[in-house]
Amino acid sequence: MGMHIEKVFYLENPEAGIKKFATESQIRVENIVKDVFGVATIGDLPMMIKYNKKFQGSVCDVNQIKPSEITVDLIFRVATKNDLLPLKIHYQQLKEHNNQDADTPPFNTVIQLGDGIFQWDDSTNSYIKMESN
Repeated sequence: MGMHIEKVFYLENPEAGIKKFATESQIRVENIVKDVFGVATIGDLPMMIKYNKKFQGSVCDVNQIKPSEITVDLIFRVATKNDLLPLKIHYQQLKEHNNQDADTPPFNTVIQLGDGIFQWDDSTNSYIKMESN
């Protein structure tokens, strides 16, 4: 049996000013979707996009698009390495202030992002892409 590598998701509610990362376990077990979007499940997001005009407008404003161009992956998708850049900066600041939290990765030591499998590197306090075999 192989090791399960968790995906990390990026969730953004521009209306509420919320940007959040969550693992697939957190999405399954915790109320992350409700906390970010105010709806019970991921399946409710298309309806929210379609009928909540204020939310729809905020997504359009942030992404500089028309309502007809909105897709769920603008607000909920597998995170990318670029999405994690603010976390890297945060961890560098923690390290500069000798905060012990800088030694603990924000997710598992190995994660799956939209652009590959990444492993936590203590020396850079960031995730480094693993080479594929």
